[in-house]
Amino acid sequence: METINKKIETRRTHIRFLYALSLVIGTCLLQPLSQAYASPEITAIQQSAEQGKADAQLNLGLRYLNGDGVSQNHQQGVFWLRKAGEQGQASAQYALGFSYENGVGVPQDHQQAVAWYQKAAEQGQAGAQFYLGAHYDNGTGVPQDQQQAIFWFRKAAEQGQVEAQYNLGVHYDNGIGLTQDQQQAAIWYDKAAKQGFSKAQYNLAISYLNGQGVPQNKTQAIFWLQKAAARGHAGAQEILDEIAQP
Repeated sequence: METINKKIETRRTHIRFLYALSLVIGTCLLQPLSQAYASPEITAIQQSAEQGKADAQLNLGLRYLNGDGVSQNHQQGVFWLRKAGEQGQASAQYALGFSYENGVGVPQDHQQAVAWYQKAAEQGQAGAQFYLGAHYDNGTGVPQDQQQAIFWFRKAAEQGQVEAQYNLGVHYDNGIGLTQDQQQAAIWYDKAAKQGFSKAQYNLAISYLNGQGVPQNKTQAIFWLQKAAARGHAGAQEILDEIAQP
């Protein structure tokens, strides 16, 4: 079978800001953002936040950011997130990192983003661990440091954070910051692919096509290419079209 050159995707992936904040809500076991609170409940949350309860401060901050049950006000959102973050609330620290990274309610400041991600990451917040790793990977807000990037990607990946699993696979695949190991790359691609991450599905498929890190297996390659293509991955569809040609 003709070998198809592996087309590795870019290392860093991005999550939409509001999507990530909805994950923060889930981490805190609060109600989803789509369920608007009645006014008395908002009042109760406000009172709890003013009494210094960190989870209520997080909840209120996210609601101001998203305009959920209150008028959207990014500055107020960041105000309450900071109150919670300063008390050590990890999800608030993570959300503050996002706010600084994206310039939502505060001027964009990658150094501040890193500082808040670091606080949350050290408490085991997987999303913050991934984004801290990405900042080290790209040298934004901190000096570029591939060993630190890998350290934090691994921490997040071991908790099932899909972007971290994919990025760790790319580092192994290309020998970035560690010894190249295509078997390890395939292992991490497989973990992310099974969570539906199209870039990992694509890279895993190419690994099977070329027999890199896994036994060559065209059936498995086509399976994962189809999965990636179904999620809109253009490169996967191109290779499926090539394979289908007589």
